[in-house]
Amino acid sequence: METLDTLILSRIQFAANISFHILFPTITIALGWVLFFFRVRFAQTADEKWMAAYRFWVKVFALSFAMGVVSGITMSFQFGTNWPGFMETVGNIAGPLLAYEVLTAFFLEAVFIGIMLFGFSRVPGWLHMLATFLVAFGTTMSAFWIIVLNSWMHTPQGFEMIDGQAFATDWWAIIFNPSMPYRFAHMMLASFLTVSFLVAGVSAFRWLIGDRSREVRAMLKTGVVLGAALIPVQIFMGDLHGLNTKEYQPAKVAAMEGLWETQEGAPLVLFGIPDEEARTNRAVIEIPGLASFILTHDWNGELRGLNDFVAEDGTVLHPPVAPVFWSFRVMVATGMAMLVLSWASLWFMWRRRALHEGRIAGHWLAVEGLPKPILWALVPMAFSGWVATLAGWYTTEIGRQPWLVHGVMTTEMAVADVPAPLVLGTLITYLAIYAALLFAYIGVIAYLARKAARGEDGRAIDMDHSGKAGVIALSPAE
Repeated sequence: METLDTLILSRIQFAANISFHILFPTITIALGWVLFFFRVRFAQTADEKWMAAYRFWVKVFALSFAMGVVSGITMSFQFGTNWPGFMETVGNIAGPLLAYEVLTAFFLEAVFIGIMLFGFSRVPGWLHMLATFLVAFGTTMSAFWIIVLNSWMHTPQGFEMIDGQAFATDWWAIIFNPSMPYRFAHMMLASFLTVSFLVAGVSAFRWLIGDRSREVRAMLKTGVVLGAALIPVQIFMGDLHGLNTKEYQPAKVAAMEGLWETQEGAPLVLFGIPDEEARTNRAVIEIPGLASFILTHDWNGELRGLNDFVAEDGTVLHPPVAPVFWSFRVMVATGMAMLVLSWASLWFMWRRRALHEGRIAGHWLAVEGLPKPILWALVPMAFSGWVATLAGWYTTEIGRQPWLVHGVMTTEMAVADVPAPLVLGTLITYLAIYAALLFAYIGVIAYLARKAARGEDGRAIDMDHSGKAGVIALSPAE
């Protein structure tokens, strides 16, 4: 019983660590590219609103980057303290992939982030823009290598087992394993959607507290347009990812759908309460045939049920159903809310484009067209990307159970022989610290927004194409 308790507590502790950590790379990955966009727009137009937007969001980037680095270091220690079996078994593959991330991404970010943050008036404009690009590229490369390792754990290829250890036989197959392209694209889109709603939500907050500056209008439009454009792409990519998962991890798909029996024309369960003891769903609301159509593109397509993944001796070989079932629906529901809100915001902006403020050349979307209910809805949706990302992450990772590396090693094989009370004590400590840090993080962003709305965030730096710097005073009315 102690081993079981240690296993469960270690899983909860790692889940808590990675849940906290992933919040910040989810922001920095895409925010780096948004900052690069602001920087390019300033270079193209010499309009100070773009530099003002850059200066505001680069503070959020720096804060998020620091939080991500610190929480990532904490998380990496757990490979040794809680999961030594993981590196003992697959360290010959996981170790180099993590090293590639440090060599190609983290060093790149660390070298150029100083220029990006403090080089406004100290380096030529082209160099500052290049530094912003390289930091954004570095965050993307970091995501690439982490997703490579994670996807390999789901669809392992290009290796052989010798004396209980995995040895690489084909690095190309390891890196470009069957699920990697879908997971990488899905994660990148999730990051951009997270940032688009964060930018739109914080800008809506500043608008509601009285900030009508031109930078707020530019940021609000950027967030809304980016979100409205990318959410349909994410839905399409999610469909492709689901088809890939159905091929390589059918038990996960069965848990996501709450499907117990293998059947043709499987219904889509909109709502239900999975009962794992009775192996059925209670209080079901479903649409006949739709699950088969979505996952096979055939109304009569066959889907494997969870009962196919039970051994003859009764051993359950599928993931826990309820967490996967509900986390998947939270992710989808959040995505649908993003779709409705972003498209509604875009429509109101377009509809009011003929207002006086919208007649300025190039302003085909009028921010003033957004009704207050839409603006108020955007504020809590500022962190909706976090909700969708965590729900998707739980679906993916809990859906892999009982495997740690699919078909190679189970989670139980990797856990350390540590007393359960010790794991519980560190878990409680982690949760308390993370709750305080998360509260402080959100509070700092709100503080920065209020400070900017009051016009107390200083002056923007104007850098022309020759690299000469000048100072532009920003008044709240701009």
